[in-house]
Amino acid sequence: MINWLCLVMALPTANAAERMRAWRTLKSAGAAVLRDGVYLLPDGSASREVLESVERDVLDSGGSASLLPVTDPQGERFIPLFDRGDDYTRLRSEVEPQLAQLTPENALATARQARKLRKSFAQIQLIDFFPGEPLRQADALLRDLEVAINRALSKDEPTSHEQTIEQLDPRDYQGRTWATRQRPWVDRLASAWLIRRFIDPGASILWLPSPDACPAEALGFDFDGARFSHVGTKVTFETLQASFGLEAPGLQRVGALVHYLDVGGAQPTEATGVERVLAGLRASIENDDQLLAAACAIFDGLLAAFGKEGQSDE
Repeated sequence: MINWLCLVMALPTANAAERMRAWRTLKSAGAAVLRDGVYLLPDGSASREVLESVERDVLDSGGSASLLPVTDPQGERFIPLFDRGDDYTRLRSEVEPQLAQLTPENALATARQARKLRKSFAQIQLIDFFPGEPLRQADALLRDLEVAINRALSKDEPTSHEQTIEQLDPRDYQGRTWATRQRPWVDRLASAWLIRRFIDPGASILWLPSPDACPAEALGFDFDGARFSHVGTKVTFETLQASFGLEAPGLQRVGALVHYLDVGGAQPTEATGVERVLAGLRASIENDDQLLAAACAIFDGLLAAFGKEGQSDE
């Protein structure tokens, strides 16, 4: 049986500002409207916090408000009030043209739009208290768009696969040649930085015209069949980090940033700015070694900043 919370409230007609503020808060929390001034949410700590906050604000504004527990003897009759199917349908209608019109030329702009759409999806999901097929379909379509963008941005973008990540010792990987696809973007740039910064300081980075050109003796990364690539939900940077047990202060946040810029997910605050800087470097520097050198300075700065922020939080 599902327990519910019901907020019954009334505000003076003249208090339009507080009325609008309460309505916006309840709407963003996903509350169902039973009638004017009567709002319902499934019982839970987050729902209770929102409703108690609105209740206090209404009372402080001279209105009346009561938060009541509700038990539905008929079981699940309130559930249809929380159907988010229409929200997911609208979201899919925005995703579909992005996917249909995607080209290598507009891939970066589409990637920015895809992240906005992923954020919209997360907001719907947050108030989808009874998820079902509409959520799965919208998520799958967004994933299709994200994969297509990655492939448009970079030929031979790797596909993820499931495997156990072997624990490795950096001492066994010194002075090696590491190979990846030419014209690197975020994951490859960050992975090459990680290799030289934490794994193999003397590494030689070889830029391949295609994965088939990878020499047998080279350690490939970030392409299908490479020694190090996407594993499960991890991008190549995260696979390398996990493989070599790298836990320097701030490195997890760098990894989260790289993950988001490569495949989406939760958006770090710095993502938009870092993406613009890296995109500018990639557009203006044609030599991949020079591009990596410039990008390494960016990642060094991020690591230092994240590390200091982590220390100040302790």
